[in-house]
Amino acid sequence: MDALWLIPTFPLLGFLVLFLSQGKLPKVVIAIVGAGSIGFAAVVAVVVGKAFMDGGAEPHSQQLWTWMRVGEFVPEIRLYLDGLALVMTGVITGVGFLIHVYATGYMWDDPEEPEGFSRFFAYMNLFVFAMLMLVLGDNLLVLFLGWEGVGLCSYLLIGFYHRDPNNGYAARKAFVVTRVGDTFMALGLFLLFRELGTTEIQASLAAANIAWPEGSTMATVIGLLFLGGAMGKSAQVPLQTWLPDAMAGPTPVSALIHAATMVTAGVYLIARMHDIYLISPEAQFWVAVTGLVTLFISSFTALVQTDIKRVLAFSTMSQIGYMFMALGVGAWSAAVFHLMTHAFFKALLFLASGSVILALHHEQDMFKMGGLWRKLPIPFVSMLVGSIALAALPLTSGFFSKDAIMLTAADNPAAGMVFWGGAAIAAFMTALYTTRMILLTFFGEAKTAAHDSSGWNMNAPLIILCGLALGGGWFGLGIVSGVLPDGGITTHDHFSPIALVTMAMPLLGILTGWFVFGSARGGSTQLPGTEFAENVRRFWYSGWGFDWLYDRAVVAPFVALARMNKNDFVDLAFKSTASIARGMHHVLAVVQNGRLRWYAWNMVLGLAFVVVVVMWEVLD
Repeated sequence: MDALWLIPTFPLLGFLVLFLSQGKLPKVVIAIVGAGSIGFAAVVAVVVGKAFMDGGAEPHSQQLWTWMRVGEFVPEIRLYLDGLALVMTGVITGVGFLIHVYATGYMWDDPEEPEGFSRFFAYMNLFVFAMLMLVLGDNLLVLFLGWEGVGLCSYLLIGFYHRDPNNGYAARKAFVVTRVGDTFMALGLFLLFRELGTTEIQASLAAANIAWPEGSTMATVIGLLFLGGAMGKSAQVPLQTWLPDAMAGPTPVSALIHAATMVTAGVYLIARMHDIYLISPEAQFWVAVTGLVTLFISSFTALVQTDIKRVLAFSTMSQIGYMFMALGVGAWSAAVFHLMTHAFFKALLFLASGSVILALHHEQDMFKMGGLWRKLPIPFVSMLVGSIALAALPLTSGFFSKDAIMLTAADNPAAGMVFWGGAAIAAFMTALYTTRMILLTFFGEAKTAAHDSSGWNMNAPLIILCGLALGGGWFGLGIVSGVLPDGGITTHDHFSPIALVTMAMPLLGILTGWFVFGSARGGSTQLPGTEFAENVRRFWYSGWGFDWLYDRAVVAPFVALARMNKNDFVDLAFKSTASIARGMHHVLAVVQNGRLRWYAWNMVLGLAFVVVVVMWEVLD
C-alpha cells in the first residue's frame, strides 16, 4: 500500500524524460519509455490493489506533503485509495497501457507528423498522470489540478496535427466548452469550502452529512454546480458539442479520451461526491435527466454519421449518458460497472477502427470502405466483438452493466418508466447504428484498396480487449460490489416482462439494421429518401442543431460586441502608452545622432548650464 505514490509517478517520469529529451531519443527508446511507464504504473496498481483487497478493502490514505499554509487553510497533497479509486486506477492504467502499446505501431510512420513521435507520447503520459491525480487525490484542490490537467492535455492531443487549422479549431473548441463546465465546478468547490471549511474530500462529505438535512438547498446548489462541471468533461447535454470535433486527434488519442480517461471524469466526480446527491434528491434527479437526454439525442445522431470515428464519438456520449442516468436513479455500482465495461469495448472499437483507417490510408468515411472482413480479419473480429458488447447482446460485458442500469431505472419511484423507456429506445438505436457501421465498413463492395500493416503491437491489444469486452462482465460484478453506497449490483428478475423487453431491444435493433442497411430492399446507405426523412437526417447529422444554436446565440453576438468595442478604454490606454513611447523615441533619435561634435556641444552647454546654476546659488 505504501507504493501507492508510484502509480502516478511512473507516467510523470515518462513525460519528463520525453519532454526534456526534445525528441532526440531513438524511436525504440521513446516507445519503451512511453508505453513502459504506463505498464509499470499498471503493475504497481495490481500489486497495490491486491494488498488493498487482502487488507479487507479498507480505505487507505497516503500523505505526500503539505501544499501550502495560509492561516488555518492547510491543504495537503494526499492520495486516497478505496474501491472506487481502485476501479478507476485499474481502468486508467490497464486500458491506458494497451492503448499506448497500440500507439507505438499506429504512430510509428505517421505521415502527417513524422517528427512528433516523442511529443505524442509525452502528451499521452502527461494525460494519464493528470487523470490518476484526479481519481487518487483526497483533496478537491488536487482533484481540480488533475481536472484541469486532463483539459490541457486534451487540447494538446486533439490539436496534435497542428498544421491543419481545423484541428486547431477543434482543440480550442474542446478547451473553451469544457472551461464552461470547469467554471461551474470551481464555483461549487469554493461554495463547499465556504460552507464546510475544508477541501478534503472525505472530511467534507462527513461534514455535509452533519451540517445539512435531506433536501438542503445548499447541497442542491453545490450538487448542481458539480453537475455542471461533470457535463463539460463528460460531454453531456448541453456541453457536449466539443466531443465529435475531438476526433481530429490521432485515433489512439480518441481511444484514451473516450475509453479510459477524460470523459469518465464527470462520472467519477458525481460518484465520489455521492453523499451530496444523497442529501439532495433534487440534484440527483437532474443528474438522471441529463443522462437520459444525452443518451437519447446522441443515439439518434450516431445513426446518420458517415465518419466511423464520429459514430463512435456519439456512442460514447450515449454510453456516458447511461452512466449519468444510473447515478441519478441510485444505481451507483451499476454506473461504475458500466464505466469499466465501456472502457473495454470502447477502447477496442476505437483501436480496431484505427487499424481500418490505417489500412485505408487514413480514410474515415464509411461509404468509402466496404468488403474488408476478409482483408482485415483481426480488426473485423475486434469491431464485431466491440459492437456486440456496445449493443449489449446477452452475456457480453455491456449486457451485464447496461441491463443492471435499465432495470434499476425501471424500479425508480421518480418517473422510473420514463427513464427506462428512453434508455430502451436508445438501446434499440445503439444496436441499429452499430449494425449499420459494421455492414458499411466490412461488407458489400470494396471501394478503397486496403493494405493491412498492423504489427503485433497493434494486434495484441485488440485480442486482449476482445477477451475483456466479452468476459469483463463476469468478473466485474465482484469488483464493483460495495464500491458505492448501494452495496453492489441489485438483483433483478430477468424473466419479468420489463427484463425480457430490455434484453430484446438490442436484438430487435440488429434485425432492423440488417433489414434496412443490409438487404437489397433497404439499400446499404441511407434511410428512405423522402424530403421529410432528408430533413430529419440533416437535423440528426448536425447533432440536433446545438452548434448552430450556440454559434448564433453565443458566438456571433460575442464577436459582434468585440468588433464594436475593439477601441475600448483598455485598448486606448495601451495604445496611448505605445504612442508616448514612440514619441519619446523620435525625440531621443534626434538628440542621439552619432555625431561627436554634437555630443561635445551638448556637454559644453550642459556644463555651462551647471556653472550658471551654481553661480546663481552662490551669488544669491
